[in-house]
Amino acid sequence: MEKDRPKVLVIHGPNLNMLGKREPEIYGHTTLDEINASLKNLGRTLNIDVETFQSNHEGVIVEKIQKAMGTCNGIVINPAAYTHTSVAIRDALLLLDVPIIEIHLSNIYKREPFRHKSMIADIATAQISGFGVQGYTMALEGAEKIISGKRASG
Repeated sequence: MEKDRPKVLVIHGPNLNMLGKREPEIYGHTTLDEINASLKNLGRTLNIDVETFQSNHEGVIVEKIQKAMGTCNGIVINPAAYTHTSVAIRDALLLLDVPIIEIHLSNIYKREPFRHKSMIADIATAQISGFGVQGYTMALEGAEKIISGKRASG
């Protein structure tokens, strides 16, 4: 990673390590490793460093977000099931003064009613939902545009 390049942290929540195997009719056949490799390649194209991280444990995700303070320029987060339940992840994200892009592979608003509420939607810079794995590309490109705009004006 280059010191002067902006860094985006991509966080994947619980069960996303099972992509490609878990409910492929909803989440597709692409694995998390394939998504991460694609994001790192895109990062090189966009001239940004991309760090990827996945955990099934809420507290570990909170600690990763806390460690991002002052070390990253943007966050792309798919909180997965924690989207609907985690005040802790929400509170950790509030510590950051960087763009936060919330991503979901499926359209959470077309699914079960309990999935319609996101604990972080109102604090996220943007939300991408329902585009499958392409949503990650959109999220990273969007984060880069916001970061570039901040760097140009600030």
